[in-house]
Amino acid sequence: MNVTSPAAQVIISIIPIVGIFIAGVVAFFSLLWHHHEVKQQIKAGIYKKEQFNYKAYALLIGLLLTGIGLVLSIYFYFFDGPSPALLGGLIPFICGVCVLLFYALNPDFKKKNVG
Repeated sequence: MNVTSPAAQVIISIIPIVGIFIAGVVAFFSLLWHHHEVKQQIKAGIYKKEQFNYKAYALLIGLLLTGIGLVLSIYFYFFDGPSPALLGGLIPFICGVCVLLFYALNPDFKKKNVG
């Protein structure tokens, strides 16, 4: 029994594509804005190279991947049971756990000023 019409199925399949496109446009203009900002700071003579905080980045990425992977794993487990679809959640979950282990075990992160 088909609950949705073919037109609704097309619209539903286009939604992720549009979301990815919009995210790409936002990322592009964010990078372009930052580039022009740095260019103007260099012209004005007030540019200071920013230090990238790898410690905070590793923690953020680890927490995000672990959370997303855990939620997807739970969803796929209850939706399909133990099946290959479960890898769609387990892969980001394990990647997140590995990044959190990197964060916890990296000796450079134990120093006071890392970044």
